[in-house]
Amino acid sequence: MLKHDGAGLVAAIIQQFDSKEVLMLGWMDNEALRRTLTSGRVTFYSRSRQEYWRKGDTSGHAQYVKTVALDCDGDALLITVDQVGAACHTGTHTCFDARKLTAVVGNRGE
Repeated sequence: MLKHDGAGLVAAIIQQFDSKEVLMLGWMDNEALRRTLTSGRVTFYSRSRQEYWRKGDTSGHAQYVKTVALDCDGDALLITVDQVGAACHTGTHTCFDARKLTAVVGNRGE
């Protein structure tokens, strides 16, 4: 069901389960997904280090799995979690709060 990229990976969007805030994006292969589905903790595959890493093992900022869903195309995962501490490696709560881009705001009916 999963459609992997050329490196055998699929994007995993991580979202806080109660607030619905998008926290981060990571990458998974079949083994990282298996570990996530069977352990209750999120495991990613590091493209730069070429190894698995379970979120929070070194930082203490763990992600506890609530739900895992596959998108309609099979090329992305949405994982809702209970985040402990910062989700971003920079120490911020989310990876998406510092570098906003300017965009024209659209409205319905235009």
